[in-house]
Amino acid sequence: MASETPKAKAVLPWTTRVSISFLSTLTDFSRRSNGTVNRRLMNFLDRKTQANAKPVKGVSTKDVTVDAKRNLWFRIYNPTAADADDGLPVVIFFHGGAFAFLSPDSFAYDAVCRRFCRRIPAVVVSVNYRLAPEHRYPSQYDDGEDILRFLDENRAVLPDNADLSKCFLAGDSAGANLAHNVAVRIGKSGLQLIRVVGLVSIQPWFGGEERTAAEVKLDGAPLVSMARTDWLWKAFLPEGSDRDHGAANVSGPNSEDLSGLYYPDTLLFVGGFDPLQDWQKKYYEWLKKSGKNAQLIEYPSSIHAFYIFPELPESSQLISQVKDFVTKKISDFQSNVY
Repeated sequence: MASETPKAKAVLPWTTRVSISFLSTLTDFSRRSNGTVNRRLMNFLDRKTQANAKPVKGVSTKDVTVDAKRNLWFRIYNPTAADADDGLPVVIFFHGGAFAFLSPDSFAYDAVCRRFCRRIPAVVVSVNYRLAPEHRYPSQYDDGEDILRFLDENRAVLPDNADLSKCFLAGDSAGANLAHNVAVRIGKSGLQLIRVVGLVSIQPWFGGEERTAAEVKLDGAPLVSMARTDWLWKAFLPEGSDRDHGAANVSGPNSEDLSGLYYPDTLLFVGGFDPLQDWQKKYYEWLKKSGKNAQLIEYPSSIHAFYIFPELPESSQLISQVKDFVTKKISDFQSNVY
């Protein structure tokens, strides 16, 4: 009997492997069999950071509460050393965590947003939204939209150098899913001051009832497996829904009709060792078929969420590509205006 071919594995430094092992273990142990999350365990082990008005490596931060009752707030990152004669772009960022875990003050996401802020440079607004399963769909989308509307009506909470006419939505994993859905909502209803000129989608968390080739081939990959994603979709989606719900399978049978709807130009990142890559590529093809501008950048040797590990060279490369995208979109927008 022929032996099975061993599954290919991403080559990662030991520091990254340790971090991934800790995060996977933490989220696995916090997921209870009854469909709830052990928040006490998560909060105890999720390393937090404090906002600091005093610049640290050229970035100052402050937290702004929008609705204390639903713990809706955001953290502002301001690149204090940046040249802002023409105003800085504003990046509204939604963190990952499968809609169930983490927050803007989680150490990894605070560090990522500082890097975006400093490297682009841009004013970054990192959103704290409600988490599943305590708060299911559409709570997260409601929170994301409400943050944009709050900023649209309360310009004074942002630094003077922030230019809301050069606004970008961004997110990774579930945060990229959230960014997409907020873009659709805003495209339908519009805003007054904010002009969303681009969307950065980093390995978005999409899915469906079908088992794709990548999901089967890469099952058991770091951070993402079919068992984990099945549990998390069940915790997020409305009771009785399957994974072809429009919130999960955004390009599937229950997708939104984007034709005639303003949707920002999109930069999409995909990793070759991410089991979700087939869903992400379907999203890209769907955007193109819907007449939207989308650019796909693939990292063939990268895992899901690779960019949050600064020791990986691909992480710095991705941030440089986001910077280039932001710069080009602003240039294109200003050319059209003038």
